[in-house]
Amino acid sequence: MNKVIYNKFDKSRISQLPRVTFPGRIVVILNETEAEKAVDYLLSRDIIGIDTETRPVFKKGHRRKVALLQACDHDVCFLFRLNYIGIPDCIKRFLEDTTVPKVGLSLSDDMLMLHQRANFKPGYFIDLQDYVKSLGIEDMSLQKLYANVFHERIAKREQLSNWENEVLNDKQKLYASTDAWTCIKLYERLHEMKETGDYKLVVVPTPEPVTPVEAAHKSE
Repeated sequence: MNKVIYNKFDKSRISQLPRVTFPGRIVVILNETEAEKAVDYLLSRDIIGIDTETRPVFKKGHRRKVALLQACDHDVCFLFRLNYIGIPDCIKRFLEDTTVPKVGLSLSDDMLMLHQRANFKPGYFIDLQDYVKSLGIEDMSLQKLYANVFHERIAKREQLSNWENEVLNDKQKLYASTDAWTCIKLYERLHEMKETGDYKLVVVPTPEPVTPVEAAHKSE
């Protein structure tokens, strides 16, 4: 039976879906020695999910450097506290690696933020925003894409929390890990669907734009 996916998923349906969270082990990286071991582990895996987090700024013209790099396989997620350790050589080695695929979303933004901390040549990365286009999916957000494919909800409440906190709380750690892990799950499922052709794309009609005259009539 073909898997039904939509070119655009109805955002209003997301809140009704069951929540998904990373089920594995979460390891916070606070020094270069720990980072070296984590990178060695990650580069021995078949595929990695990645994401970054930056402390939000609510004043125009103010910017913060990226505070967190999360990278995971199916079982373990490493949270690199870049606001403490920066980007040492081992993390540069990870980012420049060309052997293990690293899957993320809107990677150009992540690379821009990471380049503000260190110069490096990006290695083997797969951007889900580019990949989904080949299946006819137009949504670009991780939350919508995951809801579309898995009918589960990624909670985004912690997105605008303080990622430079001295200690990340459990909700922040789970949120960050879930974002990276779901990138792997999405890519693997989409790749399977693309290879087998076992999916049906439903194109949602685009609503006709309402003219000012029509809007006036509706309000009468």
